[in-house]
Amino acid sequence: MSVEPLPAWVIPPAGGFTAEDFLRLTGLPPHTELIDGSLVFVSPQEKWHSRVINLLWSELDGQAPEELRADREMTVKLGKRQVPEPDVVVVTTQAYEREEPSTYYEPPDVALAVEAVSPDSEDRDRDTKPRKYASAGIPHYWRVENDRGRAVVYVYERDPATAVYALTGIHHDRLKLSVPFPVDVDLTAVGRRAAAG
Repeated sequence: MSVEPLPAWVIPPAGGFTAEDFLRLTGLPPHTELIDGSLVFVSPQEKWHSRVINLLWSELDGQAPEELRADREMTVKLGKRQVPEPDVVVVTTQAYEREEPSTYYEPPDVALAVEAVSPDSEDRDRDTKPRKYASAGIPHYWRVENDRGRAVVYVYERDPATAVYALTGIHHDRLKLSVPFPVDVDLTAVGRRAAAG
C-alpha cells in the first residue's frame, strides 16, 4: 500500500501557522482549527453531536436578548496562533450583523462559547480550549458531554481576578441559567431526538 504525499499547505512554516496564515488558507477540510500554530482536523460529526449543536444554537438564538445572537461553527480569532471553531457561540448582534470580517469573530464579540465533546475532541474541549477562551477574555464557557445519549452541560464562568474559568454548575435534564442571559433548555430533547432519529 502506498501513501499519498501530503499537500504542501499541511506542512506548517517555521514557528507554526499564524492566524493570518490560517485565515488565508483555502481548501481546508470543514471545521479545521488552528491551535498553537498547528492545523487540527476533526473527524466527521456523529448524530448526537449534530443534534446537541442544533438544539443549543436554536434555543440560545431564540432566547437571547436583542443585543445578542447565537451562531454555529464559526471561528474565533483568539490570538496570534489560535483560531478555534466553537460548536456554538453567542455574540453581540453588532458582530453577528457585521459584514467584515465575515469568516470569524474576535474575543470581545463573544459572550459564550459552547463545545460538544466528541471522542477526538475530548482533551481539547476539556483542557486546551477552555484555557484559551478564558485567557482571551470570553466570559462564559459550556462543555456538553454525551452520557449514553443524554446531554450533560458543564457551565463555567470566567473569574476576572484569575482569568480562568470556575465551574458554576452541572446540568443533566434541564439547563436553566440567568447568565449570560436568562435561558431555559430541555436537555432531554437531545435523547428524544436521538431515539426518534
